[in-house]
Amino acid sequence: MKHRRTSISAQRTGVARWSGSKKLGLGLAAALAITVTAGGAYAFSGANETTRTVGAAQNEPHQHRLQVVATTPILADLVSHVAGEDAQVTTLIPAGKDPHDFEPTLRTVREVAYADLAFANGLLLEPPALAETLRQSTSGEVVEVADLSPSYGAELIPLVENVALDAVWLGLRVQGAEQSNSVKFRMTDAQGPGDVAAYIVSTFGTPEQIFPSDSGIDLPANAHTHVSWAFSEPGTYKLSFAAQGQPGTEATQEQTITVAVGVNPEEGAHVIDSGHVDITADLANGTISLKDHDAHFDPETTVLAIPSSTLQAIPPDPAYRFLGRPGAETYLLPQAVLGKHLHGEIDPHLWHNTRNARAYVEVIAEKLAQADPSNGHRYQQRAEEYNHQVQLVDEQLHAAYDAIPEHRRHLVTTHHGYTYLEQGYGINIAGFVTPNASIEPSPRDVIALQRTLDNLDIPAVFVEPNSAASTSTLEETARRAGAQVCTIYGDTLDKDVPTYLDLMRFNANEINRCLANNPPQPTPHTSTDSK
Repeated sequence: MKHRRTSISAQRTGVARWSGSKKLGLGLAAALAITVTAGGAYAFSGANETTRTVGAAQNEPHQHRLQVVATTPILADLVSHVAGEDAQVTTLIPAGKDPHDFEPTLRTVREVAYADLAFANGLLLEPPALAETLRQSTSGEVVEVADLSPSYGAELIPLVENVALDAVWLGLRVQGAEQSNSVKFRMTDAQGPGDVAAYIVSTFGTPEQIFPSDSGIDLPANAHTHVSWAFSEPGTYKLSFAAQGQPGTEATQEQTITVAVGVNPEEGAHVIDSGHVDITADLANGTISLKDHDAHFDPETTVLAIPSSTLQAIPPDPAYRFLGRPGAETYLLPQAVLGKHLHGEIDPHLWHNTRNARAYVEVIAEKLAQADPSNGHRYQQRAEEYNHQVQLVDEQLHAAYDAIPEHRRHLVTTHHGYTYLEQGYGINIAGFVTPNASIEPSPRDVIALQRTLDNLDIPAVFVEPNSAASTSTLEETARRAGAQVCTIYGDTLDKDVPTYLDLMRFNANEINRCLANNPPQPTPHTSTDSK
């Protein structure tokens, strides 16, 4: 996944933005089937799914039908299902090619110049050269589908620049105390496979250790503070806390907080692995709980999960010597005040959640109808029928992913391009070689990846067939960990996975097979191309 900062919409003035929302009904009752094999793996079929060969009618006269171009094979497949016989759809990026690296040719320029309407994913998915070609050569509108999709129900996910910060933020809070009181917060016990430390960083960047310490930390009444936490080894930690107001006042009950560092949380627990959570001492009722804004969580049934991506080297500054030897590894949760360091961009791979794909289809139908009003009702009808197919496949996908035991539901890939799969189907993005496919992994990235595979006992990793050059690090790391290498489709289609729905079914079947420890099962491709 390579994210460039050249935006089609930023370069092109006058690009229409559609802000309305239109609900499309469900039309076609497509007969889609899911088969549960003897081993529990899921094999999919789609008897009534139709697939277009993009650009199949290249020799027909341009003036007879609406001429449409789409940047990627996935997007072109969605457009083709809606366009039907009323428009000729041409794919600009060939199937099997990485869209991030595509360089336009003279043929690309010609196809764009002839187009009445152009569809791009947007959100910086397309490379700058292709974005420039669309801006300069298209006489019609350039529709950036992902940009418009939230108006139709899509949910966008921001990119995180520093994945080490993409974890729960754990602070301390006091409530229920009299305003004149100062409250002493102490860690009374710490049990686990390694050392644990908590500290705060001053305005001038100097760390001050607060746990473990006999003195603990003094907090003003009803105050909240951000805290950095460090764990020297992976495993499950049991941290006990108590708080007391002024001397002579009654202390809270001692409470144990469970933290799973780099390992699977215990089965059945309520897991918190993101957001801002405070260990909260309530002096009014003498309890300690976990609090997220207005929600309280019972520490007896809750586990804080810390991912392996937080593995970092201890800073060389002597002030951090209490964490261990400089350069040694530790799992570090920085203070929440640092934030997640959002990249300022949105993950463009929305189609990995079929809810977002349905929003794409609605955008496409609306724009085709605007460009060709005489066939508007036909575009809308096809969109309804196709989205019904997508909905039926979505039910199959949920069944396949839900069949994977929760403790094995971890996805490791070459780069961070599957957050929408996590959003839609509960697959945990456990690790990747590097956040951005255009950046070579650092030694620290490889170490964190190895720790992820070992600590979570990952049975398989996943590589994309069109990015073999960037998979060697992942394959070698998987070999050392004894994990198998499986296939996943990300940005494109090919002869084995010729349609969007084929892609979604293939990924679900392969992930189920490789993570649920099921025997290999073929994923049939039953696209009939009968559109």
